[in-house]
Amino acid sequence: MQATELHEIATTLREARVNRTPVTAPTKTWQGLDPDSAFEVQRLNVETALADGDRVVGYKLGNIAKAMQAAFGLDQPDYGYLLATMFAYEGTTIDREQFIEPFVELEPAFILKRHLRGPNITVADVINAVEYAVPALEIIDSRVQNWAIEHADTLSDNGSTGAVVFGGTPRHVTELTLSDTRGTIRFNGRHMMEGNTKNILGNPFAATAWLCNRLAAYGAEFEPGQVILPGSCLEAVPMNASGHWSGTFTGWGTVEFEVSGA
Repeated sequence: MQATELHEIATTLREARVNRTPVTAPTKTWQGLDPDSAFEVQRLNVETALADGDRVVGYKLGNIAKAMQAAFGLDQPDYGYLLATMFAYEGTTIDREQFIEPFVELEPAFILKRHLRGPNITVADVINAVEYAVPALEIIDSRVQNWAIEHADTLSDNGSTGAVVFGGTPRHVTELTLSDTRGTIRFNGRHMMEGNTKNILGNPFAATAWLCNRLAAYGAEFEPGQVILPGSCLEAVPMNASGHWSGTFTGWGTVEFEVSGA
C-alpha cells in the first residue's frame, strides 16, 4: 500500500478512538490492506502516541483461544502494542463512556527480566525470561463498527486494545501451573464466563514464544521490565452495564475493577 493510504487508515482509527465513534472496517475502504500493512498502521499510531508523551510498555496477543476466534469470526491471533496510558489501577472506577463496544477478558500477564528477540524463541526461553506473572483483566474495544472485523482490521486497530488492570498477587511461574489453571469472570458477583489457561495455545508460555517470533518479522523485541499479555483464557464478556467486575484464577488470585457511566 502507499504511505498516504497507511496514514489515512491510521488517522481514521485514531480519530475513532478519540471521538469514541466507530468506523467502517478499513478492509472495506482500503481493499489492499493486509496484515503487514496493518502492522505499519499500528506503528504510525504508536509513533503519534509517543510524540504525545506516551510510552511502549509491552505487547499483547489476542484471539488465541478458539472460543475468542469463534466469537469474533477470526481464524488466527492478533497482536498489538501496550502503551502506559492503557493501564488502570485495580479497585478504581473505569468510565464505560471512554470505550465504544468493550468486552472483558481474563489472562495472565508476564513481566520480563530478560530480552526476548525472535525468530526461534522457544518455550524454555520464555520461562527463563519471565520475572513473575500477575492476574490481569483486559478490556478490549474495537474502533470498527459492530466488531465487523477481518484479521487486518483488528491488526490495524492495534489488536483491539482498550485498557488493562493488574491484580496484586504476583507469582513466580514455578509457583503456578499455567498449563491447567481455571479462570472465572464475575460481574456483580454473578458468574459470567470461565476458561482455562490451557486454552492459550496449550499454555501462555507457548503463546508468548509465538508472539515474539511473529513480531521478529517487524524488528520488534521484548525488553526487560516489559509486560506481555499472552491472550485470554476464556471468551470475552460484553461490558455493557455499571457495576463490579472480577476475574479469578483458582489457587492464584483475583483482580477487580468498577465500571460507571453505562
